[in-house]
Amino acid sequence: MHKRLLATFVSPMLIFAAVTPAKGSTGDQWVEARSTHFIVLTNSGEERARHLAGQFERMHTVFGKLLPTQNDNADPPIVVLAVKDKKDIRALEPAAYLGKNQMDLAGFFLRAPEKNYILLRLDAAPGHAFATVYHEYTHYMLRKANHWLPLWMNEGLAQYYENTEIDDKSAWLGQANGERLRFLNRNDLLPIATLVTIDAKSPYYHDEEKGSIFYAESWALTHYLIVSDRIQGTHRMHEYSRLLEQGENSATAAKQAFGDLGKLQAGLTDYLKQRKFMYFMMPAEVAAKDTLVGVRTVSTGKADAIRADILMYTERRPEARALAETVLRDDPGNALAHETMGYMRYADGDIEGARKWYAEAAALDPESYVAHFYYASMAMRGGGEGEDDSIEASLRKAIRLNPEFAPAYDALAMFYALRHRKLEEAHLLNLHAVELEPRQLSFRLNCAEVLTQERQFADALGVLQEAMRMARTGEDIAAVESRVARVERSQTGMVVERTRTPGDESEGQ
Repeated sequence: MHKRLLATFVSPMLIFAAVTPAKGSTGDQWVEARSTHFIVLTNSGEERARHLAGQFERMHTVFGKLLPTQNDNADPPIVVLAVKDKKDIRALEPAAYLGKNQMDLAGFFLRAPEKNYILLRLDAAPGHAFATVYHEYTHYMLRKANHWLPLWMNEGLAQYYENTEIDDKSAWLGQANGERLRFLNRNDLLPIATLVTIDAKSPYYHDEEKGSIFYAESWALTHYLIVSDRIQGTHRMHEYSRLLEQGENSATAAKQAFGDLGKLQAGLTDYLKQRKFMYFMMPAEVAAKDTLVGVRTVSTGKADAIRADILMYTERRPEARALAETVLRDDPGNALAHETMGYMRYADGDIEGARKWYAEAAALDPESYVAHFYYASMAMRGGGEGEDDSIEASLRKAIRLNPEFAPAYDALAMFYALRHRKLEEAHLLNLHAVELEPRQLSFRLNCAEVLTQERQFADALGVLQEAMRMARTGEDIAAVESRVARVERSQTGMVVERTRTPGDESEGQ
């Protein structure tokens, strides 16, 4: 067994690989099909573009009904880059997969804070190509529940839905995975009481051998509970989720929702010995509002700008730079290529260079919330001298263009905090950022900073106490402890200031 083929590629870390620089897509004709939630870009013709847009909208309909924890109506469309063959996908896939004896990727879901891409290889077997996409799309749909969703359930649901099959009218859900069944029947199961408490710090998540049983058993328990709830008319998974969302810990919630965990363990063991496993069918027809809103041929330069951006996020910076520079040579007004160059400058530590590229991108495409956000962020990092009005305007525009983009709320809050003004509004902005992304530790640290400036020390320490419960690494813990010490120093200084007498102050002067 192995962990998923796809990681979440958001790191600006540079990884060098002995590869040939990516070439432009000369000779290919690119077609773009837009629907409500997706933009499909492919070099395989208009008919294929239309079909893929419909397929992804059906996926969205199915998963939206099954995983109604995420309101994504304000999210920007996900860009799907559907390429012809192995050669095309090798030119874009993550650097980590370019070495010898690496698995071929048929598709992956590339997630970053400000945008999402799906990359597909169209000559792969359809089930194989879409399994990884369905797996990661499940994680995407569950992202707002991450602050209460335990790891086993998050991974179990993603694996349960990865084997979904969707056609023009129907979806088949929960088909059993033969490889996982064989693995589980050859190995001892973890006690369920242990499984439900595993988190990102556990060796069962990081260690390859232990991780195999964690992933397989998470899928098996999820499958067992969903099927048995359906057969018996019970609602154990729903009750478990309700308890977690209300703040109950995973172990206690499991005992309350599932009953005797020893009996559940025995039932799961017997379940895995079956020869046949139930799966379900549901309608998958899309609503009229989600059908195609436009199909057009797009320039090679636009396609190459998207390819360059993907290369940047898959940690292939030299090739991303070369391709973006080629796009800009032929099309100096390409806004996305400007954004990609800005990201490269930022990754290089060149804040002023990044600010310049993002400012130009925002001027070229005033509707790009990404360009507005990063221009403001880079200007703030550089001090923002003389740019306060444009920084504030850009962050407000980023929020207006994408009301679900939490970093813009947080950045505007910190802009006000740095200027020591509008602190009450800054706190409200902080709270909204935390509401949108509850697992983002930095938002809570910044919230504590604003409360400290408002001299709300007890509230600031309360926010940091919650942040400490979320901290997963030594670096996270150190960051929270440092901020706690800072708040306490400010609180102590305030008490000393209040206890001084006018005479004492005069003597001090």
